[in-house]
Amino acid sequence: MPNGLWGIFGKRACDMALALGILLLLWPLLLVVAILVGFKLGSPVIFSQSRLGRGAKEFKLYKFRSMTDARGPNGELLPDEVRLTRFGRLLRSTSLDELPQILNILKGEMSFIGPRATLPAYKAKLLEKYPERFEATPGITSLPAIRGRNALDWDQKFSLDVEYVRRFGFMMDLEIFLKTIPVILGREGISMPGQATTTRYDQQENNKN
Repeated sequence: MPNGLWGIFGKRACDMALALGILLLLWPLLLVVAILVGFKLGSPVIFSQSRLGRGAKEFKLYKFRSMTDARGPNGELLPDEVRLTRFGRLLRSTSLDELPQILNILKGEMSFIGPRATLPAYKAKLLEKYPERFEATPGITSLPAIRGRNALDWDQKFSLDVEYVRRFGFMMDLEIFLKTIPVILGREGISMPGQATTTRYDQQENNKN
């Protein structure tokens, strides 16, 4: 994490206070969403996946599941656009699926604001092209989130992550926090153009080659 009073003390203290406040105030909402996910999409209600955190170390990221496990005749998972239901789209567009990441914040694996946690499959390429982004703790919202969200391609997102690290400080985090609210309410850039969700970074890289 970049140095300075905000990086060493302030950011973590604010993360903990906000995370605990959200749990105390919104636990009924979390319970209702969990029940609805279980009823409409099945179990497990919480989706977990290995992601890269600060220093490119792996951790388990938690989200409410937003897709079914629908499979084809050979047992393969069907495409995202088939498994992503109307209810799942609502969870994603309102960012309600992100709420379980509060647990990651309490564990110190994530922050509310920082580069998005990426898949381990991208580790070698990201360390080669964008190593600075791993100097910060990953966040639920980020600089790319207020600059276009998933309407941006992967390299645009990662370049903005590097910009965040280089400009790290209280004012940067405050700007992202305030601008995240209208982005969520506006529900823009939820998915990449022409996709139900997003493409994989390694697929984008392969298409360039």
